[in-house]
Amino acid sequence: MAVMPLPPPFPATSTKLLKLPTLSHSSLFRSNFITKCEIRSFENHRNWTIEHFSNMNNNNNNNNNNNSSFSSSLVSASSASQHAMKNSKKVVLFYSAETKSLAYNIASESDAIELRSISWGKFPDGFPNIFIPNAQGIRGQHVAFLASFSSPAVIFEQIPVIYALPKLFVASFTLVLPFFPTGTSERMEDEGDIATAFTLARLLSNIPISRGGPTSLVTFDIHALQISIAFPDDGAWKRFHKQLQHFPTVVCAKVREGDKRIVRIKEGEPKGRHIVIVDDLVQSGGTLIECQKVLAAHGASKISAYVTHGIFPNKSWERFGHDNGGNPETAFSYFWITDSCPLTVKEVMHKPPFEVLSLASSISASLQI
Repeated sequence: MAVMPLPPPFPATSTKLLKLPTLSHSSLFRSNFITKCEIRSFENHRNWTIEHFSNMNNNNNNNNNNNSSFSSSLVSASSASQHAMKNSKKVVLFYSAETKSLAYNIASESDAIELRSISWGKFPDGFPNIFIPNAQGIRGQHVAFLASFSSPAVIFEQIPVIYALPKLFVASFTLVLPFFPTGTSERMEDEGDIATAFTLARLLSNIPISRGGPTSLVTFDIHALQISIAFPDDGAWKRFHKQLQHFPTVVCAKVREGDKRIVRIKEGEPKGRHIVIVDDLVQSGGTLIECQKVLAAHGASKISAYVTHGIFPNKSWERFGHDNGGNPETAFSYFWITDSCPLTVKEVMHKPPFEVLSLASSISASLQI
């Protein structure tokens, strides 16, 4: 788990755009689009300003306080935003029941995106009864589907739609899957362990080819198991440290003491700083809380967190209290998540310390590529 002073970077810091059907479990972790940006005036994080640089070799090392600007390499779909303004590609965007709110936010980002709904029903036996209205109306158009794989049941009802849309004589097909859910806790250690993440990757790899060729897949911050098996907190550092290299960093790590695993500070000095814990996802939140306690014990003045995917099974988000000032050992000043997990967003919206950063702008730009 990487930790950094000051508020977190642009929410979609590890967007991947992948071409299928060559997708495999290992190839899910490739990234293609890198841009260099400058984020200014982020003391008021609700009004961050992001400016693009044309010169990728410029470096800005003036980061001595919260009001200083910094340069950061972002593996992000936002690299397409400048191009999108000049050459808008008309896209028809379908969405699942869970992603309706995000879909409307995406459409509000661009006049080139047209929303289309799908009738999601069920037969008496519980199996999906799905209908795409005016299916012939999307022939020759660029089509995208905004999916949410929050449970096996919704995956099963969306896979038929994902397989059907490319076959409706569309010009191209893009699957937007903000959170690739399986594999977050999988370990293939013993004979008989089954990698469901690999199975889901194969399902997506076999999406039919549209008239425009293989499907494009847009997803964010895939949890790369092979990077973080032994030391998951070091794994988070490996994923994010290049994007945050202009900040002073603190790295926490789990170490074994007898039968227990405890969190210690591996490197860095948190004393007197506002520390933001950065990771790709959170479930029960146990590691975040242990890291918080260690940072507070070493003198951090404020502690916040940023994760791309707030999964929070069984309402585990309730463990995170709001620090109104002066209690970093027991609560968080801010906890930023994205809207990649719609069910979580509904639960934590307007409940401090949680604040939701939308992926809508990044997804909208991705659909123009």
